[in-house]
Amino acid sequence: MKTSGSEEAKVMSRYRFVLFVLLVLVLGACSSTSTTPSTLAPTVSLVPPTAVATPTVAPTPIGPDYWPTEGWRTSTPEEQGMDSELLAEALDSLREQKGFDIHNLTVIRNGYMVTDAYFYPFAQSRSLHDLASATKSFTSSLIGIAINMGYIENVEQPVLDFFPERSVANVDANKEVMTVEDPLTMSSGLECSHSPPDKTTHEMMDSPDWVQFALDLPMAAEPGSRWVYCGPDSHLLSAIIQETSGMSSFEFAQQHLFEPLGISDAIWAFDPQGYTRGWSDLILTPHDMAKLGYLYLNTGEWDGQQLLSADWVAAATSPLGSMVYGYQWWLLGSGYYADGAGGQRIFVFPDLDMVVVTTGNGGADYAVIADLLDSYILPAAESETPLAANPDGVALLESSVQQAAAAPQPEPVPPLPEIALQASGKTYMLEANPYGLLSASLIFREGRADALLNLNLIDGNQVEWLIGLDNVFRISPGMYGLPVAVMGGWKSDNVFVLQTDEMGKMQQDRIEMTFEDSLMAIKIAGATLVGQLEE
Repeated sequence: MKTSGSEEAKVMSRYRFVLFVLLVLVLGACSSTSTTPSTLAPTVSLVPPTAVATPTVAPTPIGPDYWPTEGWRTSTPEEQGMDSELLAEALDSLREQKGFDIHNLTVIRNGYMVTDAYFYPFAQSRSLHDLASATKSFTSSLIGIAINMGYIENVEQPVLDFFPERSVANVDANKEVMTVEDPLTMSSGLECSHSPPDKTTHEMMDSPDWVQFALDLPMAAEPGSRWVYCGPDSHLLSAIIQETSGMSSFEFAQQHLFEPLGISDAIWAFDPQGYTRGWSDLILTPHDMAKLGYLYLNTGEWDGQQLLSADWVAAATSPLGSMVYGYQWWLLGSGYYADGAGGQRIFVFPDLDMVVVTTGNGGADYAVIADLLDSYILPAAESETPLAANPDGVALLESSVQQAAAAPQPEPVPPLPEIALQASGKTYMLEANPYGLLSASLIFREGRADALLNLNLIDGNQVEWLIGLDNVFRISPGMYGLPVAVMGGWKSDNVFVLQTDEMGKMQQDRIEMTFEDSLMAIKIAGATLVGQLEE
């Protein structure tokens, strides 16, 4: 397993700039949902967001015929009672969408993977992906496991009881009676704001001690009386796991959740004190994301182990008052889902024995995914028993999967401007900057459809990216080894423009590099760094 500690977090903030990522870890990749958390569009027929959802726990299943601990088995849609042609239409509709950059769609029915599509350029790596705020559903599940194992008595324990050695500010009667269930349901009563997006979460991350910041927040309401989307609530849950188990939430998850589920490739960042970021930044593959949904679909059982009690699954996926929210799960009329900014979602539909996973990179995703489910995926589940074989439909679906993954046709590379050959291989020393970027160089070769960018850091690390010059991304390793897709071209005789897509971390950037005599200026998001040609 890959791990990340506080020391790595310090290096990461500088490295992310090198990857031209402005949202350094201090801003938290997942914490940014939209101003109103991204529930499905109001017109979706799945459930009106203001209505009270009914509990959606499936009846006790007979049990699957295998467990996907070592990997998901595949099946044709028809063998699982689904229409392959409708699923092909779903993929085609996603490819045609404007304003939503989808990375993958995985559909599992009856425990079998019937669709597993990856979209260009993410398809070229099929790699780990930041879950954003879908992380919260994993954190709440760890609370359920900790209760199941006796580390926590129940959700009625007061939060302050877990931190006896801390001196907490703004203690009043409300804070004293705040229980574990209150932050679980985002109704802690703490003075927390999500407007602008994740305002209080960002303030927490600017503080020296994030857990202390969360505990010290004033009380704005009686616990349980008011729902507010609040990242510090989820971080307190992570801290409670560490205080009771003696392990970080990541370590606890590795031992008591990931290992039983067969998840061996995971990343999860820490705060400055070593507490796992409970609201965000868990990184998994889409296939492993689906395993959490399947665990809930099977009422907490996995291959003979009751990792979560059936009562926990029922409570976690039941509404809080009039809200369509449970224990860090969003609720639908026919299911529930983990939700993260940019399109990171794990849908569970118990009545259909179905799990659907999407990952993406933002845009108007709530409406797109709502239509995807309402118009294609849910109607495709036509029967609880197998349908007649449809080889033509299966071929159509496979063709749609291949089209989603396909790179565009390469375009002819125009002749290089004179400055490209003059600057090629030269090193430009950059002015002092807070990001640790020391120097940059580009290598162009006449007749080649790619170029090479080298960036050196003051700490001795080096980044090397291939750049597609033919309108096709080239993939290079980035932070944590996550893929970075890069293409570029000459905007004018002395301005080279890069497009970068850090797919696993949901970050895209446009960078201009201007060459003038012995100078090179790097411009990104309005900021400019100037480099001098090394003598």
